[in-house]
Amino acid sequence: MKSGVAPWRGPPHRAYNESDPFGRELPMRLTLFLLALVAAVALVPQAPAAQRDSTPIRKVTAPKFGAILVTRGHLALYRWNNEKDKKVHCTGSCAKAWPPLTIAKGTMVAKHVAGVMGTFGEITRPDGTTQVTLDGRPLYTYHGDTATKILCDGVDGWFVVRVH
Repeated sequence: MKSGVAPWRGPPHRAYNESDPFGRELPMRLTLFLLALVAAVALVPQAPAAQRDSTPIRKVTAPKFGAILVTRGHLALYRWNNEKDKKVHCTGSCAKAWPPLTIAKGTMVAKHVAGVMGTFGEITRPDGTTQVTLDGRPLYTYHGDTATKILCDGVDGWFVVRVH
């Protein structure tokens, strides 16, 4: 027998400690450590997920048009019949006359807007910018429009986006 330990009893137990009579010090330290670890993890910034640009689009009622889609600045939104294939064809000088409705790269639009049938989304333009779509079709404004003037509905295949 070694130093008074009976082989059938296993290793000796911790010595009695008057300041920790029930042996709670170690579990308490472990608990505090785990709480601190959880708090630290909660404070660490998460990997950047795509940000949402909740609603760059509004539904308004316009004289002569009824319910239409507009930008935050109240410019009418258009679709071009040449893009029924859900691809961007308006680039270069076309995009200067018909500025695309774009959002910051890595941003996502809300998929639905109250009172608007259809699904909003994003498409990457040939220049790398992100353009907003409705049911897969790119959305544009017209450079000559103002918040009170809609000039090009029905011109060269461009139509104001009317909603039901």
